[in-house]
Amino acid sequence: MPTLPILPNVKASRPPNRDAYERKAQIIKALAHPSRLMIVDALSEGEKCVNELTDIVGADMSTVSKHLSLMKAAGLVTDRKQGLQVIYRLRVPCILNFFGCVDAVLRANEASWRAASGG
Repeated sequence: MPTLPILPNVKASRPPNRDAYERKAQIIKALAHPSRLMIVDALSEGEKCVNELTDIVGADMSTVSKHLSLMKAAGLVTDRKQGLQVIYRLRVPCILNFFGCVDAVLRANEASWRAASGG
């Protein structure tokens, strides 16, 4: 199966733009925590306030706020004030396509493990 380049416009004869890979890594790092994945999943259903996300994640408000701040800095979420509440939403909903890809890798891994164990 051929592999697809991460940066399709980068020519093989030209060295890769390390900065572009660093920026991509920052976004992926901002997703690399179970609570943040839960937040993205919850926001896939629509806007949520911090209180709702706290209930969903099962962590205190301070912890969820720190996760949201990191995600906002990475460009994953955006917020707006509504009275005293801060409402969050996905800034670019296509990030959910990445979730689908991760799920496909998990399914492929599970199938490989089952085949290797004879089950």
